[in-house]
Amino acid sequence: MMFHQLSQEALKITSEINGTYHTPDELHSLLEQLFGREVPKSVGLFPPFHTDCGKNTVLAEGVFINMGCKFQDQGGITIDQGALIGHNTVLATINHELNPEHRHSMTYAPIHIGKNVWIGANSTILAGVTIGDGAVVAAGAVVTRDVEPNTVVGGVPAKLIKRIEINE
Repeated sequence: MMFHQLSQEALKITSEINGTYHTPDELHSLLEQLFGREVPKSVGLFPPFHTDCGKNTVLAEGVFINMGCKFQDQGGITIDQGALIGHNTVLATINHELNPEHRHSMTYAPIHIGKNVWIGANSTILAGVTIGDGAVVAAGAVVTRDVEPNTVVGGVPAKLIKRIEINE
């Protein structure tokens, strides 16, 4: 019952976000309503944006979420400082049971996106995945397991493409 109420509230707020233009301050206020917590002023979001709950998403300073993203956050989503989320990214924290007799049962696992991560357009990040600081997820990737820091992954399912050399 509680989830139904949260999802209805999320539908109402995201309809407002997506239905008309809002100034940055108005959008910020709507995001704080949607997420039910303080959102740093440095967070950027280009609508449309969709979520089935909202209350289980935590955004750090400097996060940017591009158009068309869908967050299924019932299992929890944490996005750390400076992360960039590309167009049409899906973050899915819920799975269904494989046994057809229990298919309507759900399992939940959080997604954690590290600092300065770049997720390319049309990517999907699945339940229970942690993406390490500085990693890049190539456009169109489906990430089914943890991504090491400072690496580039891509494909379906996502695999290591290369390690990022940091020259300081």
